Amino acid sequence: MRRDKTVRLRAGGRSCDQVNVPAVTRCDLPPGALLRRYADAGAYTDCYAADIATRVSFAAYVEAFYVGAAFRPERLMLGLIGKSSNDADARRLAHGEAETFAAWSVEARAVDQLLLCDFQNRTRSWLMCEAREGEGTRLFFGSAVVPVGVGSGAGRLGFPFDALLGFHQLYSRVLLGGARGRLLKRAA
Repeated sequence: MRRDKTVRLRAGGRSCDQVNVPAVTRCDLPPGALLRRYADAGAYTDCYAADIATRVSFAAYVEAFYVGAAFRPERLMLGLIGKSSNDADARRLAHGEAETFAAWSVEARAVDQLLLCDFQNRTRSWLMCEAREGEGTRLFFGSAVVPVGVGSGAGRLGFPFDALLGFHQLYSRVLLGGARGRLLKRAA
């Protein structure tokens, strides 16, 4: 895995200095994250972050995420179940010109973040972009899996989720790393 130089991270209200931080790291949801409502309700949530040493607009990040090579296999699979999308659809979503994209609909949107809900109302995908000191940008990507009965204390995710959790975590890193790489190429 590619390693960056020393990076100062701030996650979940605490700071830590780390040497040789991987390009994509798991972290706490930042304050004000649209995904937080699901974490607070007891759903499974995760959050990954990647820094880039240039300013990136939120629209550029969303577009890079959904048009990149890392996401293309998922788009192809979704097309097989009638949830197809193309690069133009991703651009419209990125620029706030669409409320649906492939298998997702926009649940919430802010200037710097987007929360999408899948067509079965079971998962959420969240992207956020945050300006850093100097010319840098922190990219965030997270997910929520909403079990039946979440918030009631009865919610369970079950065996399929448990069996696929490792893949999901790796895939989340690959997706965010792919978007980061695409943005780095564009900035060069």
